[in-house]
Amino acid sequence: MSGDPPDLRHARALGMHRAITRRDFLQGIAATSASFVTPSVFAAAPAGAPIAPQDSPGYYPPALTGLRGSHPGSFEVLHALRDGSRPRQPIDTGERYELIVVGAGLSGLAAAHFYRAARPHARVLLLDNHDDFGGHAKRNEFAGGGQLRLMNGGTLSIESPRPYGPIADALLRALGIDVAELAKTVPRPEVHERLGLTHGVFFDRETFGADRLVAGVDRRKPVDWLAETPLGERARADLVRLYEHPDDWMPGLTSEQKKERLSRISYLALLTEFARVDAAAVRLLATRTHGLWGVGIDAISALDCWGIGLPGFDGMRLAPGSHPRMGYTPAGYADTGGSPVLHFPDGNATIARLLVRSLIPAVLPGRDVGDSITARLDYSRLDRPGSDVRLRLSAPVVHVRHLGEPPSAREVEVTWERAGESRRARAHGVVLACYSVMVPFLCPELPAAQRDALRGVVKTPLVYASVAVRSWRAFARLGIESVHAPGSYFSHFALNQPVEIGSYASARSPDEPTIIHLARTPCRPGIPEHEQNKAGRAELLATPFGTFEYHIRDLLGRALGPGGFDPADDIEAMTVNRWPHGYAPEYNPLWDSAPNLASALASLEQLRTRRGRITIANSDVGGGAYTDVAIEQGHRAVQELLGA
Repeated sequence: MSGDPPDLRHARALGMHRAITRRDFLQGIAATSASFVTPSVFAAAPAGAPIAPQDSPGYYPPALTGLRGSHPGSFEVLHALRDGSRPRQPIDTGERYELIVVGAGLSGLAAAHFYRAARPHARVLLLDNHDDFGGHAKRNEFAGGGQLRLMNGGTLSIESPRPYGPIADALLRALGIDVAELAKTVPRPEVHERLGLTHGVFFDRETFGADRLVAGVDRRKPVDWLAETPLGERARADLVRLYEHPDDWMPGLTSEQKKERLSRISYLALLTEFARVDAAAVRLLATRTHGLWGVGIDAISALDCWGIGLPGFDGMRLAPGSHPRMGYTPAGYADTGGSPVLHFPDGNATIARLLVRSLIPAVLPGRDVGDSITARLDYSRLDRPGSDVRLRLSAPVVHVRHLGEPPSAREVEVTWERAGESRRARAHGVVLACYSVMVPFLCPELPAAQRDALRGVVKTPLVYASVAVRSWRAFARLGIESVHAPGSYFSHFALNQPVEIGSYASARSPDEPTIIHLARTPCRPGIPEHEQNKAGRAELLATPFGTFEYHIRDLLGRALGPGGFDPADDIEAMTVNRWPHGYAPEYNPLWDSAPNLASALASLEQLRTRRGRITIANSDVGGGAYTDVAIEQGHRAVQELLGA
């Protein structure tokens, strides 16, 4: 409206007044970083929470929009426990199991699978605090133009810096996943290639002085695409030097000596103290490490940045191969070649769904990977009385204890909360497949040193947003498929990866509906890595959905507007997957006290030490944010129980 203040007029132009999705009213409407947002901007809508109980046919979390991931209702009980709240007196359900698994992410589901493989008739209960299973391997579903469109809400793909070991590889094969073979047929990059789509960079006016999208940065010489940016002459010259003819910043040292020194300085330090590049050039590169590590170049070693191919190292003539002080990343395992890579339409939610099918076959029709993609999972069958395996959602565990002294106890009691009541059951063994930082609060009988070590685990926060749009014509007109936005609230966005498997096919024509993926890794440069993680976690928990939505609409409108994109008309639905506890922590030579990666991995033994009939399994205690690590830890925990 013409009488509205400028910020409100801009919000309306972006479509913030349109009721396209469930906005997050539970956390308040005022945005933390967008002062224009007022209640009058939004149409009233319910918060993004399940509309039916788990045993109802109408219960289907993958199709929920709004604020997902660690959604409202999934963490409040656990935060209260952390802050000193005492669990209620529980109701004894009378349930008895051979195994209870706390956490139905990939580690927990794998643990249940391995236990049942060893004891096929064992009764198993899985408990999870979220309203859906899978942990970070979440599935976002949209129905655009009558077609099913899928996106990963968390874990993106099967990949690892090392080849999958026999345990993880055997599990995937047992689920019908032959990664090497599927990788030949599932991806369909030609969908974008035939249109000549490239990678681009969006320069925002707040950071670089002008809004400008530059395409083709992956196919043109730096001197050519840099000439189209709003960067000044010195910044462009410094970047051309970094990309095309960098100096040897450490002359007189051997390759090994250079690697050792590079492992002890940040990439930011290399750029500013050695290469002396312009500040605007630094800003362009500052967030290039967000996707892998969740922090900027101030918190990542120059050596690891060399390992992932960032510019500025060619003149140093470093010998190929890894170094003991490289992190648990593609750089750190460069000698192995890594694992095959496979992206399912919903990311590794496919693995989670197949694991659930293997445990409770009635929930998901079909027999192979292909037919699982479009099949609708029946959540009402997850927790049926009489079933040997039961999976109970929205049931945060608040207490785990041995009945007797841990060395001799024959049972473990597990207490959880659900629908305002505390309940308890017993099992011969328990796998704690939840976030490590919560384990000391759930199981205070652990030794003090182990509790302290577990409390010190800090995961990397991140946000994955899935935005359903009417078409992707703007991408085709601009010649882009993915965009790095170094100064923006979301530092990356891209078209959904084209894949085909079973009866599922991605959009082939720019006129068809599709999904845009956006990523944000909140961090605070200038402080140690884990302090940045903590600050980012606090920010995410305090940010309402309206703030995320505004920044999504604003970025897409400004970057894609020259291609005809209108965020008010073209956006149909939106899911924001918020993960305050995201990536598992990995070895970082800049901040870790361990002298090298091997020592860092060995130190994790204290975190995962078995206590009687209670074991711990997650990617945290494996030291790597990869699916194979989660699977291997689930297997180890189960083997410890079976041998107890």
